[in-house]
Amino acid sequence: MRAFVAVLAGLALVAGACSSATDDAGLNGDSQRTGAKGREAGADRYKLPAVRSGGEVVIGHDLPYTVFNNQVADAGNFNNTLVLTPVLAGPFVHDDTLLPLLNTDVMLGVELTSTAPQVVTYRIRPGVQWSDGSAWDCDDFYLAWLAQSGKAVRSDATGAPVSGPDGKPAKYFRPAATTGYELMTPQCKDDLTFVTTYDKPFPDYKSRFDATHLMPAHVLERETGIADITKVGPNSPDAELEKVSKFWNTGWTGFSPRLMPGSGPYRIESWQPGSQVRLVRNEKWIGNRGGPASVVLRSEADPANQVRALQENKMQVIAPQPDPNTAATLRGLGAQGVKYSAGGGLTFEHLDLNWRRALFQDKAVRHAFAQCVRRGEIVQKVVRGVDPSAKPLNSLLFLPSEDGYRDNYGNFMLDSPEESVKTLLAAGWRRDGRYFDKGGKTLEIRISHNGLPRRKQTVELIQASCEQAGIKIVDDTDPAFLDGRNSRGDYDVALFGWVGTQWKSDKKGMYASTGGQNWSGWSNQTVDAELNQVGFELDAAKRTELLQHVDRTLAEEITSLPLFQVPTMVGYRDTIDKVTYHPRLGVTWNVAEWEVSD
Repeated sequence: MRAFVAVLAGLALVAGACSSATDDAGLNGDSQRTGAKGREAGADRYKLPAVRSGGEVVIGHDLPYTVFNNQVADAGNFNNTLVLTPVLAGPFVHDDTLLPLLNTDVMLGVELTSTAPQVVTYRIRPGVQWSDGSAWDCDDFYLAWLAQSGKAVRSDATGAPVSGPDGKPAKYFRPAATTGYELMTPQCKDDLTFVTTYDKPFPDYKSRFDATHLMPAHVLERETGIADITKVGPNSPDAELEKVSKFWNTGWTGFSPRLMPGSGPYRIESWQPGSQVRLVRNEKWIGNRGGPASVVLRSEADPANQVRALQENKMQVIAPQPDPNTAATLRGLGAQGVKYSAGGGLTFEHLDLNWRRALFQDKAVRHAFAQCVRRGEIVQKVVRGVDPSAKPLNSLLFLPSEDGYRDNYGNFMLDSPEESVKTLLAAGWRRDGRYFDKGGKTLEIRISHNGLPRRKQTVELIQASCEQAGIKIVDDTDPAFLDGRNSRGDYDVALFGWVGTQWKSDKKGMYASTGGQNWSGWSNQTVDAELNQVGFELDAAKRTELLQHVDRTLAEEITSLPLFQVPTMVGYRDTIDKVTYHPRLGVTWNVAEWEVSD
């Protein structure tokens, strides 16, 4: 038992180091990472504190809310997370230092009751309700397991598994990831006691059943006619699994008051598609009530418009996409009652190469593309105005502040169009004119993204540098790219950002062959085996070694090019206290702790 606890403590230290704030060369108004106000002194426990109530707060963010069930593979939108974090409760509150704190408003305990086998027991506080008055209980945990375990596989009339178009078993549910859940055997001992027994040790167990993983099971039961979701399992009749999975996959899109109650301190009151969501206090919340009486999350893609709205007090909090001009403007608004802070986040920008494209089956093309992307220039022109210490990121699995971080890309001579030309010539490509070609086909690569200003600028810089190397780069700007095309693998190269996590087992969902967010079709059996082992390896040093080897393989095969760690920044009126930016959950993570004055 002591060895197991020691490993968890070591993991917490790594996570803490990962989240340390940057003071932006002393230019910030205050430090970003404060921890949770409601943390109990000397304990990893949380209770929402009683704070002064306030009126309405309008928060500006860049893209609109789209879906209530953000765990579906083709959802996973950070802007949904911003809306849902105050609305949905989980067994732990993960504060802005990334420390998991037992959420005592809804839980009596989460206990490691055995290590051989690993058994985790969740004890739910009596009286916790959804905002529609239904109990928040074991059924909700069970549904989260059923939908995200990956164990419900379609079968034919003989009982044999059915394969999907990719040749893999066709599954009923479409979760973003199954990590951890696939190892569990669940049991509802009673309405308030949920027990999970793991097939193998899983050190990251505090990451499972997160708030956004827990959908209202009673709503699904009502809408599908299923009397008791805990009686439905991976081997249940196809008709039952079809109904349950269809609703879980698609039934919680958009917003409907009847289908989407809240379990946290807030609930969604209204939704204007493409524009804004309004949250109000959850009348059924049994914990303390405070913070803003209502919260409006208004989408505005243009950072300049967000800043203007902040100046005019039409928005009271903004967390715009970081860019140097916006940062400079926010720094200068102190006399107008605006506070500003910035720091390093968990999100990193990257270029994913689509392995389903025949073009990228040629490693020389992948290598040449990597060589002609001047990452140093991109960081200098796109990021350093916000974070003067920014550098190109050289890992897909670690951030620079983590012990496992290694430079896996320096040997590829990136930032060198001249070397790119040599690579293509050696591989039989010919350049008789402006661009290289082979077999009469021009070497052309489309970079797809959602049009954020920093991404437009990034593509423009890549176009200029790769043009020198004889590679034609096409800017494929699509504002809806992250709403479907990305998850369908509809791109040559995808430019977007992963919102990172301190839980390294989650990387399996992105880079394993069967990962729910491995949209580029990358597959490597050795990497699959190593990522599987990461999920249950208790020795922290061995775990890091496995991750480092996976990281090197991803770099050597040039599956994806990490660009830079995205800095975070937030501006807010000085009438609001306790505003901080969570590196994974964004600015709304502690909105119920905010103190609003007139």
